[in-house]
Amino acid sequence: MQKKIPANLITGFLGSGKTTAILHLLRQKPENETWAVLVNEFGEVGIDGALLQGSSARNDVFVREVPGGCMCCVAGLPMQIGLNMLIARSKPDRLLIEPTGLGHPQEIINTLQGEYYREILSLEASICLVDPRNLEDTRYLENDNFRDQIHLADVLVANKTDLSCETDRRRFEQFADQLPLPKPETAWVKQGALSVEWLDLPHRDRVAVNPKAHHAHQKSPDQLQTTEAMVLKLPEGQLFLRKENTGQHHFSCGWLFSESTSFSFDRLFSLIHAQTAQRLKAVAKTDQGVKGFNMQDGIVSVIEIKETSDSRLEIISSAPMDWDDFETRLQETIIYQPAA
Repeated sequence: MQKKIPANLITGFLGSGKTTAILHLLRQKPENETWAVLVNEFGEVGIDGALLQGSSARNDVFVREVPGGCMCCVAGLPMQIGLNMLIARSKPDRLLIEPTGLGHPQEIINTLQGEYYREILSLEASICLVDPRNLEDTRYLENDNFRDQIHLADVLVANKTDLSCETDRRRFEQFADQLPLPKPETAWVKQGALSVEWLDLPHRDRVAVNPKAHHAHQKSPDQLQTTEAMVLKLPEGQLFLRKENTGQHHFSCGWLFSESTSFSFDRLFSLIHAQTAQRLKAVAKTDQGVKGFNMQDGIVSVIEIKETSDSRLEIISSAPMDWDDFETRLQETIIYQPAA
C-alpha cells in the first residue's frame, strides 16, 4: 500500500506570522523530500503563495493558492480542487496547509479526515500561531475563529515574542493552561522559528467552541472558481487587475500588475508605511530588485524575493477604505509600465 502523505495545518489569525513560519519550516526540509504547500487567503489576488514560491524558489517545494475566502466552504470544493491538483503535480512527501487567518479550521480538518482523503493523507499536528499581545484584546478574544483556531491546535505557538513582555508571557501561559483537555503542546518563539519536529506530533480530536463560525464565508456554487480561474491572470492587453472581497467584518482589495511593470522602491515603501489598514502585503518588481512587503500595526518589513512572474499587492481592513484613492497613489509609484 502506498504510504500516506503526512499533512499539517498551520493556522493563526491575521498577522500571526504564518507565512514566515512556513518559510522557516521549508528551510528545515530534508534534502531528499518534496514538500507541497496549499495556501488559502481572504483576498482575491493572493500574496502568500507568491511570497512562499518566490522566497524558496526550489524545485522540491510546490505551492498552490486558493484565494478569495475560506477554502472549506460549499462542500470543500475550492479546497479539493486545489489540493488534488497540488498532490497530482508534486507527489509530495509532506503537505502543509495554511488557511486564511479569518477562516475556521474545523471543516478543513473534517475534509482531510473524510472518506475521500482517508487513504491518501495522514493528518498530523495542527500548529496555531498567536501573537501573545492579542490575548488581552477583546476584538480577538470575542472572535469565534480566533478562539477555535486555538482550541483545535495540537501545538500552540506564541510568536513575535521579541515584541512581547513578561506580562504577555504569563498571560499566554495562563491562557493555555485554561484550555480544555487534551491540552496542546506550547512554545514561545520569535520570527516564526517553528521546529520541524513538531510536524510529526500526533493530531488529536478536539472540540471547537463554535464549529459553524466558518459559514459566514460561504459562497454560492455559481461563485466558486473553476480549476482554470483559480490561477489569476491578467486579460490580454490589460495592465493591471483589481479584485475586492468582503466577509467576517473585514474588507480586502488587491491589485495584480503585468510582469513588465516596475515600481520605485522608495515611493512604494512610503505608500505602504503610510497605511493604517489592518494588513498589507505585496510582492513587487522594483528598481532595487524583487521585494516582498509586509505591513502590520504601522511596521513594514521587507524581504528579498528570488523571482516573481508579476507584481501584486493586497490590503485587508476592518473598515471600508477608499480603494480608488489608494489605486491612484499606487499608480504614482510606478516607474515603468508598457503601453496597453
